[in-house]
Amino acid sequence: MNPNDRMTRRQWLGVSVTAAAGLAGASAVAATTTRTAAAALPHLDEKDAQAAALHYVHDAKLVDPKKNPTYKPGQHCANCLQLTGKAGDAWRPCNIFPKHLVAATGWCSVWAKKPGTA
Repeated sequence: MNPNDRMTRRQWLGVSVTAAAGLAGASAVAATTTRTAAAALPHLDEKDAQAAALHYVHDAKLVDPKKNPTYKPGQHCANCLQLTGKAGDAWRPCNIFPKHLVAATGWCSVWAKKPGTA
């Protein structure tokens, strides 16, 4: 095709469909890779230095309100703004503890209410 020639509608449509399919495929691969990478992360150990400093526990029901005055019943990682990943998963990535998964039932002193949660 000569650079001075114009692309026909049929050629343009073919290029557009091919590009859209490529983008959709790349998006699916990226999503799968992200899920696989998150699943490969280790669970956060409560004895980890950062976890201990932030009073992280796997089960929010075990938080001592006397030692953690900011804790209120009903707070847990699943309704925290910092938790990411797929809703419903028992262990998910957290912005506070990169390279680890935290328990959705857990709690730490950085807890912040996720908008739209009870």
